[in-house]
Amino acid sequence: MSAPVGVDLLARLGTSAGDARRGVVRLHPEVITALGLEAWDAVRVTGVRATAALVAPAAAPAAPGTAVLDETTMVNAGVVDGSTVGVAAAPVAVARQVEVAGSRLAAAALPPETLRLALTGKVLLSGDTLSLLPQDLSPVPGADAAGARRGLAAALGGTWTTELVTVTAAEPPSGADPSAALVVAPTTVVRWRNGASTGAAPAAPPAAASPVTTPAAPAPVAATAPLVEEPAVAVADLVGQAEPARRLGEWLDLVFRRPELLERLGAAPRLGVLVSGPEGVGKTTLVRAVAADEEARVVCLPAPEVAAIEAGAAAARIREAVDDATASAPTVLLITDAEVLLPAADPPPLSTLVLEALRRAASSAGTALVLTSSRAEALDPRVRGADLVDRELTLPAPGDRDRAELLRVLLRGVPLAKDVDLAAVGARTPGFVAGDLVALRREAAVRAALRAGDGDGDPSLDTDDLLGAVSSVRPASLSSGSQTLSSGGLTLERVGDMVETKQALTETILWPLRYPDSFARLGVSPPRGVLLYGPPGCGKTFLVRALAGTGSLNVFVVKGAEVLDKFVGESERAVRSLFRRAAAAAPALVFLDEIDALAPRRGGSTDAGVSDRVVAALLTELDGAEPLRDVVVLGATNRPELIDPALLRPGRLERRVYVPPPDAPARADILRAAARDTPLADDVDLDALADDLDRYSAADCAALIREAALTAMRTSLESTEVSARDLATAREAVKPSLDPRQLAELEAYAGEN
Repeated sequence: MSAPVGVDLLARLGTSAGDARRGVVRLHPEVITALGLEAWDAVRVTGVRATAALVAPAAAPAAPGTAVLDETTMVNAGVVDGSTVGVAAAPVAVARQVEVAGSRLAAAALPPETLRLALTGKVLLSGDTLSLLPQDLSPVPGADAAGARRGLAAALGGTWTTELVTVTAAEPPSGADPSAALVVAPTTVVRWRNGASTGAAPAAPPAAASPVTTPAAPAPVAATAPLVEEPAVAVADLVGQAEPARRLGEWLDLVFRRPELLERLGAAPRLGVLVSGPEGVGKTTLVRAVAADEEARVVCLPAPEVAAIEAGAAAARIREAVDDATASAPTVLLITDAEVLLPAADPPPLSTLVLEALRRAASSAGTALVLTSSRAEALDPRVRGADLVDRELTLPAPGDRDRAELLRVLLRGVPLAKDVDLAAVGARTPGFVAGDLVALRREAAVRAALRAGDGDGDPSLDTDDLLGAVSSVRPASLSSGSQTLSSGGLTLERVGDMVETKQALTETILWPLRYPDSFARLGVSPPRGVLLYGPPGCGKTFLVRALAGTGSLNVFVVKGAEVLDKFVGESERAVRSLFRRAAAAAPALVFLDEIDALAPRRGGSTDAGVSDRVVAALLTELDGAEPLRDVVVLGATNRPELIDPALLRPGRLERRVYVPPPDAPARADILRAAARDTPLADDVDLDALADDLDRYSAADCAALIREAALTAMRTSLESTEVSARDLATAREAVKPSLDPRQLAELEAYAGEN
């Protein structure tokens, strides 16, 4: 068999967040064809060492002599940005068994079955480092990326996206090509090093010389997941959590040090606390830090780990944890992610045993019960009984200043450049919590290491490393649910014309987030929301993107019809979940596109009352008992008269902003922007053309330039410019989309409001 064709290329570090840590090499399409490959085939990348990756076409204008590698592929190949790597087609074989090593947290909490789901579809060689991000760029049969994400989030919390594992051994099938890249399939047995395994058993036992031995029977529960007390950080390092830490410390001090005082005052000397807050905000870290400050032991029981094992073994594990906690005082029994073990919806039979065991722990002298949850509303209501959890602490997401201070704590001992601006990084990371900033630190370290390479001098992190890592780290609050909107670097300053519209949006949306002290000083509450209305194609979504870039906001995009569900209660649940995620990612903007479909006038629908219930849920979230903080709601429509009037009163979408169709100067600006990369002939006069484009929207103007370019190509594929004749021909194909009657109705509505 002849050796596969290979090429030597210049390695460049990829910047796409979609490829980050995915094991992807992007090549010029012509190079892929020359290698006899198709998109998402396996390739062998050779630098200092050989590794395997998936190949995909690079975005234009990529040079044919360049290979764009993601971070993990570059590290696995042992090369730096600007080095030369060899890329060749690689045969693929399904791995019989794969053994990996990872962090102590991952090895203890992550079941091998979930680990296999996360690695399914990835190509690898022994010694490679892989991320747990599922291979969903080119899904393979049997893959379950959504199930893998749910399992990883349940087991590891918000930091699962940054976990890495190393392939310590991998067994190919019998007779496989020695140069083959191995792929993890549903039949592959995946195991932790010195741990349990999962997957279909091999058809035959491995040969004596196989690098992976047959998995042994699982060890007893107590041996596979020991209750280990991990060292806690100091209370002083709990940035932004001083008040919750103080209150928890006072409660623990009363129960552990002065129980007789509570008894004398008629209170039982017991403590049950629920610590809630966004995923990755530091709930477990806070409990450990305060317990260490009170010189108390911590017995930790990870609920996702217990829920993943068989019911009998889970019950034994829970009893063991309670016995350990009550054996000596003072002790904190910590149940992390309690909603996984004690769900409110369809609680399993095991939950009754869990509650009884926790009651025994809570009633024991010198033992405090603490539960953590990122979804407190999903917790079994029986947990909040007077004999279990009667107190609750909520940890807020950090603000700009807190994020900058958290970075100072996390980067303590890390070599930093003299001009590092952590305040700027804090301002560019809205919605990031402590776990996300830990991931940001690692991504920045990888970038700094690749930049330093083998150069002289001490490597250090600079502001560009940290800001560059922001695009690769997705906050845990945005990891699921509604679609998010990227600004793409667009700001309001780059939006031409629409002066009054931009000013209204700035006052309504940006001022409350930038200058909250001014509103407090004047004794007024900031607006809750704004309705953006105007003809279709005139730039409403474009303005939202510009707002996101100007205010460093997380934007949640909801299409009206996406929330509606035929099952009773599901639509309302979707609305509540949306606003909960927005609050966790604050400062945030909830963009309700096509809001006329989501919230029509009540009483006239024929959908069994679904729309009416959605409107009621929206009204509750916008103007309910719990006020929105640092969350602004923006609705967009071209039919404002169809929206339920209750949504438009003060305290809800109280500000109405009209986005008019572009006038002649605005159309000229739009044409110039659309033709920025299109060479125009000398006979083209965009100002004169704009004057003649009455009732053309912004989208129509952009379509006109595109159609003119296609007309030039139809004339000759060798055309180098677009002429006035091409534009005239294009006008015959692109007609104005603005309806005069609708424009008149919108202008009348704007005049009345």
